[in-house]
Amino acid sequence: MLAYIGLGANLGDPADAVRSAVEALGRMPASRVEAVSSLYRSAPVDAHGPEFINAVAALHTTLTAYELLAQLQAIEAEFGRERPYVNAPRTLDLDLLLYGDREIASDDLAVPHPRLHERAFVLLPLAELAGDGLVIPGRGPIAKFLPAVATQAITRLETA
Repeated sequence: MLAYIGLGANLGDPADAVRSAVEALGRMPASRVEAVSSLYRSAPVDAHGPEFINAVAALHTTLTAYELLAQLQAIEAEFGRERPYVNAPRTLDLDLLLYGDREIASDDLAVPHPRLHERAFVLLPLAELAGDGLVIPGRGPIAKFLPAVATQAITRLETA
């Protein structure tokens, strides 16, 4: 299964955290990192705190979506992720954005990620990796969402 993982951090050394998290993704069982976008700097959305460093990784995995979510949460915990309140600044945030063409809606997991089509910090690195023809299941090609996020503050940095 091809999954796309959103990576972000805005505490400590966020660029280093994102790069190290990519390495941690590569150590997950039954999974292989296929590609990683450039790093992007973005302002917090619906949150306060320092700017974020974001990226997206393409991951081939035979883990189920729920197993993958558990692995992502374990990596976040390794990086000291705390959740004192919604949208708090974070040492690392890993989001399961897409899991093949599947749509999953449960109390524990929503795929595609419910707000990915509204966020430049997700759409731009995702389009960099997969092209703007990538289809968000249940929503359509990401190209149709790019104009709506064009005014969001985001800067492409170097390759992760």
